[in-house]
Amino acid sequence: MSRIGKQPVLIPDKVKVSVTGDTVSVEGPKGKVSKTFAPVVKVTIADKKVTVAPTEDDSRFAKAMYGTVRSVIAGMVKGASEGYVKDLEIQGVGFKANLKGSTLDLALGYSHPILMEIPAGIKVTVTDQTKVKVEGADKQLVGAITAQIRSYYPPEPYKGKGVRIVGERVRRKEGKTVA
Repeated sequence: MSRIGKQPVLIPDKVKVSVTGDTVSVEGPKGKVSKTFAPVVKVTIADKKVTVAPTEDDSRFAKAMYGTVRSVIAGMVKGASEGYVKDLEIQGVGFKANLKGSTLDLALGYSHPILMEIPAGIKVTVTDQTKVKVEGADKQLVGAITAQIRSYYPPEPYKGKGVRIVGERVRRKEGKTVA
């Protein structure tokens, strides 16, 4: 049995949680998040607490999933109340980012600009043309958008240029030496 799954998720005052069948919806000041889970878990709401339990079949999958479902619901509640933020940093001569409406325009040393559409529910802010901030209520979506932006030009080990997450360490390599 999951120790994490047994703990209830406390619902803050500003957050509203609803369960319809296998879908859990959380709405708060930072946004709305909705996820559908496997029918092997039972989600109930009582006294400003969300509790998760495996269904009666007692299968191995149900026991494995209910801790995961509880953790995801806790992340949804945190995202709807506080939100999630990831910061990116662009390093390199001539490398820059601009925001044009809901499109992120990246100049990363290629012969063409990289245009990326920002999905609904995600807010992207660009400062100094080299710092990009990705914000949203859905933890998975914020992480996916951040990873997609980073994947266009990951930091390379020789000069260190590229798109990196703030705080990420890039292991540098020694270049060619004259013998």
